[in-house]
Amino acid sequence: MTLRWQCLVIDCHDARGVADFWSQAFQLPLQGSKDDDWWIEPGGDHPDILFQEVPEAKTVKNRLHLDLRPDDQDAEVRRLESLGARRIDIGQGDVSWVVMADPEGNEFCVLRARPA
Repeated sequence: MTLRWQCLVIDCHDARGVADFWSQAFQLPLQGSKDDDWWIEPGGDHPDILFQEVPEAKTVKNRLHLDLRPDDQDAEVRRLESLGARRIDIGQGDVSWVVMADPEGNEFCVLRARPA
């Protein structure tokens, strides 16, 4: 038996709004269905990211988050802020990554670029 990782699911109060943000962040087309399911498809062996609408709003820190590795951390943080993300403090202290939240408050980290 073979097991394949199909998708990572992000619960959202406004699935379309959060999906739009991540579609722009990853510069991938937003996929949708008549069932109000929204997802992006990174392709290759990478799992899809599915945005699932739930009735409750986010109230606590994520138990799972995305770590993003850009070519230029400062430029990427500015770009994500222009799309609606914001920097947040979760008690991380002085670290090399930037902790951010998407428009619905889901945390993610922008790491520094890999050394050449």
